[in-house]
Amino acid sequence: MNEEKDMADARAILAGYRASIDNIDAALIHMLAERFRCTKAVGVLKAEHGLPPADPAREQQQIARLRQLAKEAHLDPDFAEKFLNFVVREVIRHHEQIAANNGVTKTG
Repeated sequence: MNEEKDMADARAILAGYRASIDNIDAALIHMLAERFRCTKAVGVLKAEHGLPPADPAREQQQIARLRQLAKEAHLDPDFAEKFLNFVVREVIRHHEQIAANNGVTKTG
């Protein structure tokens, strides 16, 4: 009987953790969507002014900043950097598409 109660308690705790994870995942998706709305505006601005889709100096600053934030948050900085690199690659791809749609050639 005690074992059944322990198992039921564990399932209840697990359900609570999973609900929190689901909420966090939803928040992450909404935050990414908002980030991409902003970076789309940046891409349009860059295309309108003939600026290159990529900004390596800015990317390096962001990597350093996110690595520090990750350390402070007790998150693996390598993971944070990989995540940022993935997002930045997608942003650059979008910026290249925006530039191509505006008749701007790739530079940088």
